Amino acid sequence: MQKETIALHAGYEKDTQGTMAVPIYMSTAYEFRDSEHAANLFALKELGNIYTRLMNPTSAVFEKRFAQLEGGVAAIATASGMSAIFSCIVNLCEVGDNILVANAVYGGTSTLTDHTIKRFGIETRKFDVTDPFNLEELIDEDTKMILFESLSNPNLQVADFEAITSIANKHNIITVVDNTVATPMLCNPIKLGVDIVVHSTSKYTTGQGLALGGIIVDSEQSALKIKGNDRYSHFNTPDDSYHGLVYSDLPFPPFIMRILLSVLRDLGAAPSPFNSWLMIQGLETLSLRIKQHSDSALKVAQFLQSHPKVKKVNYPGLKSDSNFTRAEKYLNGGNSGLLSFEVNTLDEAKKIVDKVEIFSVVVNIGDSKSIITHPASTTHQQLSEDELAQAKIGEGLIRLSIGLENADDLIEDLKIALG
Repeated sequence: MQKETIALHAGYEKDTQGTMAVPIYMSTAYEFRDSEHAANLFALKELGNIYTRLMNPTSAVFEKRFAQLEGGVAAIATASGMSAIFSCIVNLCEVGDNILVANAVYGGTSTLTDHTIKRFGIETRKFDVTDPFNLEELIDEDTKMILFESLSNPNLQVADFEAITSIANKHNIITVVDNTVATPMLCNPIKLGVDIVVHSTSKYTTGQGLALGGIIVDSEQSALKIKGNDRYSHFNTPDDSYHGLVYSDLPFPPFIMRILLSVLRDLGAAPSPFNSWLMIQGLETLSLRIKQHSDSALKVAQFLQSHPKVKKVNYPGLKSDSNFTRAEKYLNGGNSGLLSFEVNTLDEAKKIVDKVEIFSVVVNIGDSKSIITHPASTTHQQLSEDELAQAKIGEGLIRLSIGLENADDLIEDLKIALG
């Protein structure tokens, strides 16, 4: 099936009521047939619903649908995009380990990987996502993960997938890609050699800023990389917290099963069934929306590029953009609704942000309504001057999330604000 069809039908078998819409199963727990059935579920002799912190019928439809859209073998929904990223880190790492993180990532990801996980005894090392020339030098026997974004937020860098995955595979290291901005409609990292894909489904998936959510999608190749790999000994040795279970010996994807049976079990970052239902509704129209977002963003980017007060526009759909060639290679059908541009000073940037009428000053992306943000003072405010420079986020940088309004109206709004 093609993506548009998958987004409408995958993962749902109509119940006895024949409902066209996926039902919302708002239940914390589930009744077992008898004591043997309960014991079999906990022993993994049977698969089924136990408790909504681990699984839920509504979330299961969302997970199956998203996994198919990404070309994965399984998925786990989480409470937010940040919990999806953190779950991947703790699934792979322990005290003394290190992870390699791209220099251009979302501000929340920077804070998590540069600061918070230090308290867990995990080190972060940085590399250039568009030119990973030094990536191999950073790898040692304690490197457990390479994390990057397919299309970075907020400066729209397109990852050099081929170079990064080649090095990761050489050293048998799991790659994790945040595909939030590109969405599975524009990019499928698993088909480009990536092991694990994460999303903040709070963005383009829901499409209207209605609910928080995240998802982790596992690939077929991650199991091959984990099995017998000394880097991931905890997947290959008995888990004492689960009666000696060895994850790599299960007939299921080990990465996602350990997320389910250990990380979600213990940390509890599970989604609300209602939020999963909202994400399902968003997926049904994602293919249409992301095309409109992309078309309008390109028009806005072209306008900004021609404006005398704009120093630079970051949008890979522009032929003059340094990411254009990689976008042509790795993205399909558009370049998303996210773009950023630079003006000369902080004061100029603030005046533009304060003067627009249609754009809302909001720290979100992927909404049906257009959004304007000044990253250096909001989403990336916690970064030091050196960290901002490394991420190429200057004080004059403005991020736009182009919504579904008429592009000409958005251009007129920006034209007045720029003066």
